[in-house]
Amino acid sequence: MLEGMLNYLKENNSPFSMPGHKSGRAFMKTEAGKVLQEIILHGDITEVEGLDNYHDPKSIIKEGQRRLKELYGSEESYFLVNGSTSGNLVMIFSSFNEGDKIIVERNCHKSIFNAIILRKLQPIYIKNLYSSIYNAPISIDMEHFLKIIENNNDIKGIVLTYPNYYGLACDLASIVEKCKEKAIKVLVDCAHGAHFGISKKLPENPMKLGAHMAVMSAHKTLPSLTQTAYLHIAENEDKDKVRFYLSTFSSTSPSYIFMASMDYARFYLNKYGKEDFENCIKLVEEYGEKIDKLEGFSVWKEKDINKEYPQWQMKMDRSRLLIHVDESYNAYLILDYLRAKGVQCEMTDGHNLVLIASPFNTVEDYERLYDGLKQCPLNKFKANFHMNWKSNLPKSSLLPWQALQGEVEELFIKDSLGRVSATNIVPYPPGIPLIMMGEIIDKFTVDMIQYCISNGVTILGFEGDKIKVIKT
Repeated sequence: MLEGMLNYLKENNSPFSMPGHKSGRAFMKTEAGKVLQEIILHGDITEVEGLDNYHDPKSIIKEGQRRLKELYGSEESYFLVNGSTSGNLVMIFSSFNEGDKIIVERNCHKSIFNAIILRKLQPIYIKNLYSSIYNAPISIDMEHFLKIIENNNDIKGIVLTYPNYYGLACDLASIVEKCKEKAIKVLVDCAHGAHFGISKKLPENPMKLGAHMAVMSAHKTLPSLTQTAYLHIAENEDKDKVRFYLSTFSSTSPSYIFMASMDYARFYLNKYGKEDFENCIKLVEEYGEKIDKLEGFSVWKEKDINKEYPQWQMKMDRSRLLIHVDESYNAYLILDYLRAKGVQCEMTDGHNLVLIASPFNTVEDYERLYDGLKQCPLNKFKANFHMNWKSNLPKSSLLPWQALQGEVEELFIKDSLGRVSATNIVPYPPGIPLIMMGEIIDKFTVDMIQYCISNGVTILGFEGDKIKVIKT
């Protein structure tokens, strides 16, 4: 394993993927970062006298979390040593009771769907808007959302992704306003937005927009170690219940190294974040303009998205570089080509390349990316066919937790049409489910699974050429 990791690091020297510290570059920027490097091994300690207790903080951990909440404007904030996954579980378990009906964005992370099953909730899935320009899901369908809350008076909450994997941020302020009129709790998976609000050039952070709770992955865009995240709660939330579930879904042996890196990320963002992220945006836009002029490639533009849907003004994370690949070419193959050139992208959906930049990417990184695209032999990467990633909501037959308890059999994918899925089928990345357990498998789902298989996409919940269905 160690040898494989070392080989990867040697070959991929322009990281436009997570984590945000970009192979440790962030920790070389400041004296505090250098101190953090020094304690990476020495600091692997447990809850001994003088180092506070994660599950009952009274000194250094409490002080770190106090500074965290001041930065983000929350009532309380917590370090998460089990990643955003644990935060999503905490949010859902502390906010809802068994049997509650909630609205769920279709492109939520799999941890949200797992929490829905464990809590035995009744999800109402909401459609995604689709960009015909970039062939990608971009945000929730606001008309569908408004229709749902008008037709259901017993909805307890909504779970949103803000931003999505493409860095698109929905009109969260409007959603919060509508939800508060109907006493609907707003929970936000802001995994990709820990840097939001530090500059006016970025979308606002969800706590400032009125969310009841939000989870942020510190490691995705900030200089923090993988598996670190923040949980923020607003005033009037049940703190005791939150703390109970935080303890339930957290390790009893929390990593002090993780917590130290989260505190460093908070320190960095507070002291250097505004200037550094604005410089990052400047580089992204400078090279975005150059890439936009290359044959076969175009860069996403916020104005184009809002032209398609002018009634709901969405915002883009301008520190993210989104490159649309002409429909004649296969972005999966181009992703592999760039990796061979030493450029690691975050992901592709077959039509677009998603690159997560941070202040720690260098001009050399952008030059390597630009040169790679400029020299790209596009004729070698012709697309055989393309799929449209339009929002699809299969009909539901069982609640997810009911499907989990059902008797299961396996069928070849070609024979599964019309059957009830016994598993969640999730291409990863970006982690948006094609079908949820309890839903009826339709032709679109079958076609999309086959498309993902043919392009070598990792599909969670699917092995070989068979799919698990509820036995009839």
